Amino acid sequence: MHPPSSRLLSSVSLWLAPASLFLLIPLLSRWYLNWQHPYGYLSDLAFGLLLLMLCRGRPRWFALPLMLLWLLCQIGSLEMIEAVGRMPELNDLRYLTDPQFIGNSTAGSSGGLSHPLTAAALLLALLLSLLHRPRRRERAAPWLLALPVALLLGHAGSQWYQPSEVSQWQQFNLPHKWLAEGLSRVQLKLEEHLDDTPETEPDIGSLTQLDLNGRKLVADRGQARNVLIITLEGIPGAYISANRTALNVPSGPPLMPKLSSWAERGMSTPDYVLHSHQTIRGLYAMLCGDYSKLDSGTPKGVELLNNSSRSRQCLPSQLRQRGFSTHFLQGAGLRFMAKDKIMPQMGFQKTLGRDWFRNKPNLEFPWGMDDKAYFEGALGYVKQLRRQRQPWMLTLLTVGTHQPYSAPEEYLQRYPDGKQAAVAYLDDAIDGFLGQLEQMGVLKNTLVIVTSDESHGIDNVRLASAWGLNLILAPEQDRLPALKGGVYGHVDMTASVLDYFGLPVPGNLIGRSLFRDYDSGRPMISYTNGLLRLHDGQETFSECDFQQVCRRYRSEGFIAANAEFLGRFRGREARLISRSAALLDQSLQGGQAGQQYQFATRERIRLKDSIHDDWTDNLIGAQYLEMPSHSRTTVTLKIRPLKLDRAGARLLLKTKEYDRDINLAIPPLPPLKPGQPLELSFDFANEKARKAFSFHLLAEGHGAIEITDFSVTTLPIEVPTLAEPSPPASALR
Repeated sequence: MHPPSSRLLSSVSLWLAPASLFLLIPLLSRWYLNWQHPYGYLSDLAFGLLLLMLCRGRPRWFALPLMLLWLLCQIGSLEMIEAVGRMPELNDLRYLTDPQFIGNSTAGSSGGLSHPLTAAALLLALLLSLLHRPRRRERAAPWLLALPVALLLGHAGSQWYQPSEVSQWQQFNLPHKWLAEGLSRVQLKLEEHLDDTPETEPDIGSLTQLDLNGRKLVADRGQARNVLIITLEGIPGAYISANRTALNVPSGPPLMPKLSSWAERGMSTPDYVLHSHQTIRGLYAMLCGDYSKLDSGTPKGVELLNNSSRSRQCLPSQLRQRGFSTHFLQGAGLRFMAKDKIMPQMGFQKTLGRDWFRNKPNLEFPWGMDDKAYFEGALGYVKQLRRQRQPWMLTLLTVGTHQPYSAPEEYLQRYPDGKQAAVAYLDDAIDGFLGQLEQMGVLKNTLVIVTSDESHGIDNVRLASAWGLNLILAPEQDRLPALKGGVYGHVDMTASVLDYFGLPVPGNLIGRSLFRDYDSGRPMISYTNGLLRLHDGQETFSECDFQQVCRRYRSEGFIAANAEFLGRFRGREARLISRSAALLDQSLQGGQAGQQYQFATRERIRLKDSIHDDWTDNLIGAQYLEMPSHSRTTVTLKIRPLKLDRAGARLLLKTKEYDRDINLAIPPLPPLKPGQPLELSFDFANEKARKAFSFHLLAEGHGAIEITDFSVTTLPIEVPTLAEPSPPASALR
């Protein structure tokens, strides 16, 4: 006979623990995180009930994998949403157990997991569920499975007839999202197989045209002599109060009140669109007058390294050809994403990063200079430029509002989380910088553009992931409207600056000028948070989600607080939108069968004592590459030691896809010894296409090295044709 305590423990483990694991904790977490949407609760309830019934009365060998998978999906989804603002993809599943996923993706100001209590509660519920298994295995009656299946069908039907515009994680839990995505792919394949109508190519001419036919807001040439572009890491246009008011977005607490005050003195564009995520894609779009890749393929900025004719059309190159000195200054190191090579290729005469700064940072931040110290250094750089006679272009890029965010302790105490603290710190820093520029008289002869490379989003604001910032301070401010009407985006920046200075705009650039008024709308496209969005320039806005299902809305502009839902569509019409994006993504490689990139800069690199982070310690800029299927990639690496001590240096080369480690047959790098250069070459096959593929070269030791070669060459694999069989001997007689 079992004592009462044992019977109580059995009761808890039989019912409360599994119910907590599959239902109670996920539902409470959704409420606590303010993901309070009926579809999300319905998704958790349906999948939780399904797994609970499948595990009830089953042996441990059957139940444990389901419980572990559910726990890892819950924790992995929470951490990835917190870190990068998206749910994991199916190919991320194998990385949810990787400690680096938890470490690097969640290295916030407090360190560790972003939701440790949720993770601990889930783990405790799993352990209690396994403490006791009933001797008599009472399995759920098969007919009871009809309940969760009915709930899933209800979720799908509600999604179809009354779609929601909130984030994916507010409508789905992770396994449900994967299931819906898989079923949609099967359905699309079936529809394509049954539809024998010939496919037609979409007309993307309206998306790729250069339009300078609007009425000019300033004279043939603006009064400014110089141009200063201030790029704020991840800041959405929603942080400017006037933008929210203009687009009728509910005003919450002011997140950047000081920059909002500057916006009232300048020209702000509320409906300003970002075309993608990632800094290098945003910089390319705004400085080269072209859409960045609308998928996760090799950034066009990297492809620019092999296309000097297209590089000459970029804004820095155009201004340099016309007598401007051109400068790029960022607060982080330059090697990541190959900005040490891409920015000079665009036409910057000087490209400077973290190593340039001599002023002491106010706090330690793994990515580089905190924003206040960064703008103090940038102010000194502006003073240097003012001493020269020729006009100048300076592009600045902050880093403090990049996850894991940088803010002093006093800000962290005043705000609910590190993200808001970092934004407030940036707001104070740029306010001080602009105030100093005004006192120095810089604003009287300089066109100042405050923008953002990408958007880190904002909760409960529609399209915030694609909502960009564009604020212009010009000497002839009295002739510019406070709010610029119309739809604009990063693709318009280069044409706008050249138009302002009265300079010729190359005909192969894309865009309209922010310094002109237009009587008609224009189409605009964007791909953020896994959603492809297209506005036709009239009143129709289409949005295609991860299930390959598109929704159509009536919307006067691109960014809008609300839009009238007109219906859903898929099949041929949806494929035309996808194909339009693919055509805009056309590589800058000029139709070459292969691709070859050289990422070595031959600069002197001082080594750190130890390796701390794959991203901030990376010595090479070969990130987010695309390798087509049925191809082979060859990597050649040459490193020369410079004044190494006797211990030499330890080298490590890692590869990642979608920011997660992958295992390739890469030979380990031998220790680097003083006076002994390292040369290594290896290759690997790409049976399936690789996207968002990154190399991370890491080193630790005392001294310095020079990377003289890091070339990545990808060529198609030639499939041998079968030779004709020889005829039998009897046939030759």
